[in-house]
Amino acid sequence: MKFNLPLIAFFVFFISIAQSISGQSKNVEEALMLKKQMEANSLVKNIPFSSIGPTVMSGRVVDIDVNPKNPTEFYVAYASGGLWYTNNNGTTFSPVMDNSATQNIGDIAIDWVSGTIWVGTGENNASRSSYAGIGLLKSIDKGKSWENMGLLDSQHIGRILLNPNNPEELLVGVTGHLYTNNDERGVYKTSDGGSTWVKTLYINDSTGIIDLAFVPGKFNIIYAAAWEKDRKAWNFKGNGGGSGIYKSIDSGSTWTKISGGNSGFPSGENVGRIGLAVYNENTVYVVLDSQFRRTKKDKDPEESDGLTKDEFKSMTVDTFLKLDNKELDKYLKNNGFQEKYKAENVKQLIQSGTAKPQDLANYLENANSLLFDTPVVGAEVYRSEDGGLTWNKRNEKYIDDLFYSYGYYFAQIRVDATDKNKIYLGGVPIIKSDDGGKTFTSINGDNVHADHHALWVNPQKPGHLINGNDGGVNISYDDGANWIKNNAPAVGQFYAINIDFEKPYNVYGGLQDNGVWRGAHNAVENSEWQQSGQYPWKMILGGDGMQVQIDKRNSNIVYTGFQFGNYYRLTLNEDKTIGIQPKHELGEQSYRFNWQTPILLSTHNQDILYLGSNKLHRSLNQGDTWEVISDDLTKGGKKGNVAFGTITTISESPLKFGLVYTGSDDGLVYLSKNGGGNWDLISGELPQNLWISRVAASKHKKERIYVTLNGYRKDDFTPYVYMSNDYGNSWKNIGSKLPASPINVIIEDPENENLLFIGTDNGHYMSVNQGSSWELFQNGIPNVAVHDLVIQPDAKDLLVGTHGRSIYKANISCLQEVNEKILAKELHIFKTDNLKHSQRWGNPYSAWSKPNTPGLDFVFYSKKSTDYTARVFSSDKTIVSESVLKADKGLNIMSFDVAFSKKGKLDYLKKNKVKLKTAKDGKTYLPIGAYEIEISSAASSQKINFKIE
Repeated sequence: MKFNLPLIAFFVFFISIAQSISGQSKNVEEALMLKKQMEANSLVKNIPFSSIGPTVMSGRVVDIDVNPKNPTEFYVAYASGGLWYTNNNGTTFSPVMDNSATQNIGDIAIDWVSGTIWVGTGENNASRSSYAGIGLLKSIDKGKSWENMGLLDSQHIGRILLNPNNPEELLVGVTGHLYTNNDERGVYKTSDGGSTWVKTLYINDSTGIIDLAFVPGKFNIIYAAAWEKDRKAWNFKGNGGGSGIYKSIDSGSTWTKISGGNSGFPSGENVGRIGLAVYNENTVYVVLDSQFRRTKKDKDPEESDGLTKDEFKSMTVDTFLKLDNKELDKYLKNNGFQEKYKAENVKQLIQSGTAKPQDLANYLENANSLLFDTPVVGAEVYRSEDGGLTWNKRNEKYIDDLFYSYGYYFAQIRVDATDKNKIYLGGVPIIKSDDGGKTFTSINGDNVHADHHALWVNPQKPGHLINGNDGGVNISYDDGANWIKNNAPAVGQFYAINIDFEKPYNVYGGLQDNGVWRGAHNAVENSEWQQSGQYPWKMILGGDGMQVQIDKRNSNIVYTGFQFGNYYRLTLNEDKTIGIQPKHELGEQSYRFNWQTPILLSTHNQDILYLGSNKLHRSLNQGDTWEVISDDLTKGGKKGNVAFGTITTISESPLKFGLVYTGSDDGLVYLSKNGGGNWDLISGELPQNLWISRVAASKHKKERIYVTLNGYRKDDFTPYVYMSNDYGNSWKNIGSKLPASPINVIIEDPENENLLFIGTDNGHYMSVNQGSSWELFQNGIPNVAVHDLVIQPDAKDLLVGTHGRSIYKANISCLQEVNEKILAKELHIFKTDNLKHSQRWGNPYSAWSKPNTPGLDFVFYSKKSTDYTARVFSSDKTIVSESVLKADKGLNIMSFDVAFSKKGKLDYLKKNKVKLKTAKDGKTYLPIGAYEIEISSAASSQKINFKIE
C-alpha cells in the first residue's frame, strides 16, 4: 500500500524589517501571520486542487530579467501570476514564487552572480485589477524560501535597481497606494542588502516613483521618474503637478529635479506617466503620457467620412432638419443605433422636441468610447544630449493609436545599447524608431498580443528582443520582423468562470484582455496540440472577457461579452454572434454599465435573461428584446471618467421565480419579491459606500441571502461577508475571522447548506458551519486573487477562477457530506467510487512510454493528529496490503496503488489457486473482486467496501 498525503507546503515566511511597523504595515503583517496559522491548522489542508489551465492565452507580464551571459535563461514576472523561470529560452517555465505570500508583482531584479532574486510586490500599471503587494521580497535560494525586506505599506512598486558591482546596494522606486494617499512612496535606498532603508526622494503623498534607470557602467548616475496620480472607483486622473524627472549623481543618495522650467520638458497638471531609457552619460530618452489636450484643427471637407458625433454637440435644430437623410441614415447605421431609428422618424423626434441634436452624440458616449475618444496628446518622446539639462521633443507628429487616453498603463521605452537612434515604445502595439524617435513603425506581429509592458533588448546582439505583454512572452531575433510565442505557464487572469452539463463538462471563462474561452474540464495541458494543431480550449469571443451564461438545454447557446455591457448571444455550432446589449431611448440618459457587467440566466426559465446597468433589465426571449424592471438601483453615479453607480451583481433565488437581488458598486443591495414590480433597499445595516462584489441567494432557504462587500477601491482590505435569514431585514457578520483581504465571491454548496466557499484577493477559504469558522482551502493554489467560483453539481467539482493563475479544480464530494455528526467522530471514512480493472495497469504501450498506473484515494476524517494502520482485505479476509500512516486533524487522503504487498501476494496465493501476473513496472495489481479497507488506531476503527470491476 502507498500512503500519500498531498500537503500545502509549510514554508516559513520571515518578516525582517528594520524600520518600525505601524498602522497599515502592521495590518499587513497580522494578516500574513493569521493566514499562515490557518494554513497549518486547516481541516482541509490535505484536499488537493489541480490546475486545469488554460495556458495559451497567458496573462499580463510586467517585467523580464535576462542573464546577460546566457540570454536563454531568464525570469518573467506576471502582474498577478507570480515569478517564472526558464533556462531553455522560454520553451518551458517553472514557478518560483508559489511558496510566497503573494503573486502580485511590480518589478524584479536578479543578481546573476549569486542568484539572489528581488521582487517588488504590487503591480505598477495602475489598472482596475492591479493588486497590492506586501513590500519587497528577497530569495537567496532561487525561490525555495522568501524573506520580506520591508516597505510593507508600499503596496505598489515601480522599479528596482541593483548595483551590478555591489549587490548589497539597491534602489527601489515605490509608487505607493493605488486608491488612497500614503507616505511610503518615493525612492528608497539600502546599502546592506535590505536590512535597513533610507528614503532619499519624496515628493508628496500622492506622487510615487514609477521608473528608475542608471547610466550603463556608472551606477552613480541615476534618473528617476515621478508620477502623480489619483485613482478612484469613478475617476482616474493619471497625471499631476508632482510628475517629473529627477537625477542623482551619488547613487541615489540625493536628487535634483531636471524637468520643467526652461528644460524643454513639460510641467504642470497634465504631465502623466514617464518612462526612462539611458544610452550613456549624455543621451537619455523619455516617453511621456501627455494628458494635455490636442489642438483643434479645421478638417478638410474632402476628407470627411460623413457625419461625426461631435458635429451634433453644437448643432441647431434647423441645421439638423436640413441634413441629408441618406447621410443621417448612414450615421445611424454605422454607429449601432437601434433599427427603429431612421432619418425620417429621428427628425420627427427632434422637430417635436422629444429629442435634441445633442442626443445623437450622447447616445454613443459611454465609458468604453471615452477610453479611445478623449483627444489628449498621448505619447511623446523626448531626448537629452546633455545628461538631462535640456530636452527636445523627438516625434514630429502625434504618435497615434499607441496610448489612446490610457497611457497610465504603458510608458515603456528602451534604447538599443549599440545604436543611440534605435528606440522601442510599448503601448497598445509595440513600435520602433531608427531615427531617434522622429518616426516609428509597428513591430507588433500577428502572433503578438497587444498592450506591452516589458521589453529586454540584447545589448550584445542587436535585434534580439524579449517582449512581455498582456498575452505573455514573445521572442524575436530579427528586430520584431518575426516572433516566437512562449506561453507555457498557466497564468490566465480570469474575471469570471462557468460550466455546462455536457459529458465531459466544459468550463468557460472571461479573461482580462484575452477574451472568452471554453474547454473540457479534463483536457490535458501539454505540448501535443502543437503537433495536432488542436488546442483543447477555444476562444469564443474577444475583448476583455466577462461573465458567461450557458443555456442548460443547449450548451451551444452562450451569453457573454466584453467590458461595459457589450454582451452577445452566441450560437456556437452555427458560428452566429448577435449583440444583445440593452439600448436606452434617444433623448434618455445613457445607461451606466460596469466594466464587469453582470448577466444571469434564470434557473426557472432558460429563455429569461437578466442584465444590469444602473437599472435591471430582463429579457423573456434570449436577449432579443428587453424590458426595464427597476428604477436606478444605485445612488445615481458620480462625475468622472469611469462608469460608476452601476449594478455589479445579480442573483435570483432558485427556490422562487422573481425573487431577485442586486448589488451595486456604490454599496446598495436591493430586493424584489415580485420580479421587479417593487424593490426594497436592504443594505442599510451593512457597511456603507463599498463595492458589492457578490449577492448570492440561498439554494436551500428562500429567505437566506449572502452578501460580500469589497473595499479594494478604497485600499480597505477588511473581509466583509454577511448573511441574512430574513430577506436582509437583519444581518450577521460572518467574515470577521478571515485574514484581511478584499472579498470577491461567495457561493453556497448546492447539497450542503452549511458549506460555503469564499474567494479573496489573496486566496480561497471554506466553512462547514455557515461562516461561524473558516478553513484555508487552497492546497495546490498559490496565494493569488480568486475572482470567481462555480460548482459542477453532477461531478461534484469545485472550480476556482483566479486572476493570475488560470483555473483550478477539486472534487468536493466528501466535503458535501461533512456535518456535525461526522466532526464529532474520532474517525470517519468517506465512500469512494469503484475502479474499472484494466490489463494495461503497469504495462506501457512501448519501451519508450510510461506505464498506466491506477490508484484509489480514500478520504478519511480524523478528530486528532495520530497514527493509523491501514489494511486492505480481499473477499476471503486475506490482508493483501498493509501500512502505517500518520494523519492530521481533519481530512486526510490515503492513496492506494491497488497492488499487492509482497506478503499480501504470498498470503493470497496460499488461499487462492490462481495465476497473478506481474506487470512490467514490477507490481502485481489486484484482480477483479470485492475488497474492504480498514483504517484503525488504538482508539478507533472503521471499514468500508469497494470493488474492482
